[in-house]
Amino acid sequence: MTVRVRFAPSPTGMFHVGGARSALQNWIYARQHDGVFVLRIEDTDAARNRPEWIEGILSALDWIGIERGTYEGPYHQSAYAAEHTAAATRLYGEGRAYYCDCTRDDVVARSGNKHTGYDGFCRDRALGPGEGRALRFRTPDDGATVVVDLVRGEPTFENRLLEDFVIARSDGSAVFLLANVVDDMTMGITHVIRAEEHLPNTPKQQLLWEALGVKPPIWAHVPVIVNEKRQKLSKRRDKVALEAYRDEGFLPAAMRNYLMLLGWAPTGDREIVPWSVVEAEYRLEDVNHSPAFFDVKKLRAFNGEYIRALPAEEFAAACTPWLTGTATIPAPPWPATAFDPAVFAAAAPLAQTRITVLGEIVDYVDFLFLDEPVRDEASWAKAMKENAAALLDAAHAAFAAEPVWTAEPLKAALERVGEQHGLKLGKTQAPVRVAVTGRTVGLPLFESLEVLGRERTLARLTAARARL
Repeated sequence: MTVRVRFAPSPTGMFHVGGARSALQNWIYARQHDGVFVLRIEDTDAARNRPEWIEGILSALDWIGIERGTYEGPYHQSAYAAEHTAAATRLYGEGRAYYCDCTRDDVVARSGNKHTGYDGFCRDRALGPGEGRALRFRTPDDGATVVVDLVRGEPTFENRLLEDFVIARSDGSAVFLLANVVDDMTMGITHVIRAEEHLPNTPKQQLLWEALGVKPPIWAHVPVIVNEKRQKLSKRRDKVALEAYRDEGFLPAAMRNYLMLLGWAPTGDREIVPWSVVEAEYRLEDVNHSPAFFDVKKLRAFNGEYIRALPAEEFAAACTPWLTGTATIPAPPWPATAFDPAVFAAAAPLAQTRITVLGEIVDYVDFLFLDEPVRDEASWAKAMKENAAALLDAAHAAFAAEPVWTAEPLKAALERVGEQHGLKLGKTQAPVRVAVTGRTVGLPLFESLEVLGRERTLARLTAARARL
């Protein structure tokens, strides 16, 4: 049997990090078993069916490492409407489904204002199709449905507790439960790997597989992802769009690594591992059942580690979108003509050890490409104390007289200034740093002065002194 897994997102305007994790889990399982990964776009909701949203899904998958051309599809659920209708018609014809004209209010009225599910009122009314009549599946009255789940063992559901659920609307269109099953059958899906939130639907879908005469797939329901309050991640409340993390400057390798740790861990006392290790060691049977905490702080720390591990040239190239701007990343605050790749290449190693996301690079290097640094007023107030004017004057004189414009001689020159004023280097360099870079925190000062150059450094010291 060839393993065939699928990832079936709905176009919603953004790509949920939970969906990205599911895609990766399916992707790895297919690769581990020399199987096939199928992408199916569940686009039957017209309000969510926009070409740009579908392209967003494909682009997000490309970024996460599941690239176009390496999988089967994308198929579109809307193309299988005829198969959905045929399955519904067959189930009705075989007596496995019946038409129902009950409204929710009708059911509530019969249950005494306690809606505990559909009560089977229309089971034996022999209604035919018609306006306002939905098609319901006739669930078995006894027995149990056992779900074979690679993560959760064999969850068992008593059939008597499953209501007769709707499989087609009054207009004949299939609802999610039936459409999903028919699509999986049509595409030969052997394993369904998805989030825990779908587990309550699984016994209903398994009954549909069996009623249509096809062996159900093997299921695997991975733990739900939650925020710091242990609430399920919500796009209305939490930062969940994969594109947002991409545009902020997270590396795809770091994101892949972190997402796979949500509910699983590699062997040994380690978390940051090469993707080859994840592919070799990941087992659905080892995934735990507890909700997985999406810790953004931890993700940032992961990303920082990946950034520091990049070769210098790769790091500089990775920063380029934030230094030049793209369709999704705003242009930096300097004119395009002011950016000098050679200057950035000199400063890049200084920034690489400090940033945790690539988007931070702009604030670290903007002083190199602007005519005047972006002045942080709080930093100015903190650094420009009563002796700042004298320190700036002395620093200007010392730097102007320095014959070698490199970090070590510049540091030594400022240390001498500090000694003359009875100050340690940290106190001495504070007004110099703010005068030159605009901030109290940034790249190493003397290496920054070396990159900025003598003329521009002295000009900024003069300007800051004039402002005082």
